[in-house]
Amino acid sequence: MNTQLRRSLPIFFFLSKICSSADLEVAFNNYGIIPDVIDRAPRQLLKVVFEKNLNCTLGNILTPSDVRHAPHVLSWNAYPNQLYSLLMTDPDAPSRDNPVNREFLHWLVVNIPKNDISSGDTVAQYVGSGPPEGTGLHRYVFTVYLQESRLFPNPEICFDKIARRKWSTRNFAKDNYLGQPEAGNFFQAEYDDHVPAVQEQLNQLCQ
Repeated sequence: MNTQLRRSLPIFFFLSKICSSADLEVAFNNYGIIPDVIDRAPRQLLKVVFEKNLNCTLGNILTPSDVRHAPHVLSWNAYPNQLYSLLMTDPDAPSRDNPVNREFLHWLVVNIPKNDISSGDTVAQYVGSGPPEGTGLHRYVFTVYLQESRLFPNPEICFDKIARRKWSTRNFAKDNYLGQPEAGNFFQAEYDDHVPAVQEQLNQLCQ
């Protein structure tokens, strides 16, 4: 792995200070997140830090092993007394050349007070990146939306492997009157030897 693609914590703080809305627009367009996932860039950069202090920073490459656990830091400039929704999706399922399952839902948490993820309602539990072997780099996109009011997910719906396919961040936002994303970030990943464990995790969901 090219260590220049990894981002240290100080680099993220530097990025977050200089990353304007115009910079985000350029990055999300350059990587095709616009229009594949959303129509407009987020208003601000979402701080995403995985274990070993590995940062997600606008398209850097992380491995499935790196992101096997949910980020231990997720932060944005949140309004007090407001609720948010957080999504993580893969628009390149099963491959970027043939994304017939676009998007694959990796994580969904709603009713997050301020930016306290642990106090939100998890609709789809976190599943790390699991790109199939030979499909190249996949993009993994985090978006955060400001809610107008509390959302009430159907408790009878379980997001197994099948239900996560052909998700639409755009439609989720539209259906729940969420507007444009408040914050966002993304990384890239390709197959490594941790992916079979991810597939096994997916197979066991909702059992």
